Amino acid sequence: MKAQSPLGQQVASIMAAGGLVGDDLITDLVRDRLAKADARRGLVLDGYPRTVSQAIALDGMRPPASLVVLLIDVPGDAIVRRMSSRRVCDSCGITQSVSPDTALEREACPYCGGILLRRPDDAPETVRRRLETYAEVSAPVLDYYRARPSFAAIDGLRHADAVTADLMALIARIDDGRPPLQAR
Repeated sequence: MKAQSPLGQQVASIMAAGGLVGDDLITDLVRDRLAKADARRGLVLDGYPRTVSQAIALDGMRPPASLVVLLIDVPGDAIVRRMSSRRVCDSCGITQSVSPDTALEREACPYCGGILLRRPDDAPETVRRRLETYAEVSAPVLDYYRARPSFAAIDGLRHADAVTADLMALIARIDDGRPPLQAR
């Protein structure tokens, strides 16, 4: 999206309307990314797969046993609150959170002085629509992965450092051939 490619513009318009990018389009994006040299040793996919057909496609791109599936579990109201407080600097591009009572316009970036703007897809009503759509299609994906030994759920309401520590510990356990402990 940042490069303003035709594909990126298509993805941006879908997201700005509160929709989710279709299976074929997002799978092509992921397949292209996985083919890059820096992804050979591993990478993090955030928000993919979102459907069972995407999960099946991913199993065809990488050996299923090599996939670590982690659900960072956060209630919808907390996601709306977090996304609604996210701003992007129109000058340096840094993303940051602001206080919930911060005005939507004219807040200065503390790093470069640019203007902090809310992305259109971070408006509360857009986030709620995206979450509703996501819930409808993602429950079967969780069922698809839940029985795998490399699946774990983590409480995402805790401090980011605690969530990160749990993620790293779970990945290390799986890399060592041990089943993950549920970090709740």
